[in-house]
Amino acid sequence: MVAGGSGVMQQRDIAAVKQVLGEIAPEVRRLGSICSGAFLLAAAGLLDGCRVTTHWRHAPQLAEEYPALSVEPDALYIESNGRYTSAGVTAGIDLALSLVEADHGADLAGRVARELVVFLQRPGGQSQFSEILRHQQEAGPLRRLLDQLHADPSVDHGLESMADLVAVSTRHLTRLFRRHLNTTPGAYLTQLRLEQARLALLSKREPVSLERLAQRWRLGGAEQLRRQFQRYYGVSPSVYRQRFASSHTDPLQESASCL
Repeated sequence: MVAGGSGVMQQRDIAAVKQVLGEIAPEVRRLGSICSGAFLLAAAGLLDGCRVTTHWRHAPQLAEEYPALSVEPDALYIESNGRYTSAGVTAGIDLALSLVEADHGADLAGRVARELVVFLQRPGGQSQFSEILRHQQEAGPLRRLLDQLHADPSVDHGLESMADLVAVSTRHLTRLFRRHLNTTPGAYLTQLRLEQARLALLSKREPVSLERLAQRWRLGGAEQLRRQFQRYYGVSPSVYRQRFASSHTDPLQESASCL
């Protein structure tokens, strides 16, 4: 696995490095990259004709400089013609877990994922994970309010109280959310509350029903929470839990009927 980083761009100009990679490639069972490491493999001619991915920020450059590659900027990781490429650092963990599962089975991969507190299989592509970070960077005059919302989404944050914190009218607050975050105050708050419900589904403590989760995080009832969860994450709460849990160490197994 070739790791990414700023050094990769210098390494791809060194003939000896590319020569060594070319000599190693036929001898190894797997050859792949993490993040911008794909640039080094591409420079060595080891990704020609392959479907590949890299960090979303570098995907256009990779596609432009190496037209023999088929770059898929939203994928978390890809296997193509025996070559493995992944997006950012955490996507490298996703790729590594998939290799553990391929070699040793889902049980071991699930236990490793739980120990790392990460997905065994993340739904969706890398765009949904970069979007929240982008929101934090582009919050502008909303940053203080967002800090309050993130601190405790369970508080009854009404539109008027949120507007008071920013010292603007409710109408102008909605315009600010549209301008800086491309969403509404209510939708943003719902997103935060869903994230807390998602984390609760992974808790090792006594499992809680969807009804209680919905009440705790002001998400309506169990059915409303289930629909919102499916809409936002692309999977149901039960499927989400199953993807994360190891079949014989899952503390939530006995409460499957709750989900």
